[in-house]
Amino acid sequence: NKYLNNRCENSHQPTRQREHAMKGFRTVGSAQRFLSSFSRISPHFRPPRHRITATDHRTELATRYQVWNQVTEQTFTA
Repeated sequence: NKYLNNRCENSHQPTRQREHAMKGFRTVGSAQRFLSSFSRISPHFRPPRHRITATDHRTELATRYQVWNQVTEQTFTA
């Protein structure tokens, strides 16, 4: 009896995730455009943290940011 409401609330979880992703966007289309490009870029800045040491993680992120800066610099100057 105590946990019946939890089962009901968990069934709405995908809807709530979509609502949370939609925050800050005026239209569904603008949110979709941003999230489709962001989903391709964001893994670049998320190395598998559980597999490497903190020092290696910092080094890896520094390298990835250098690559990102080179790519975006070439894109905007061309």
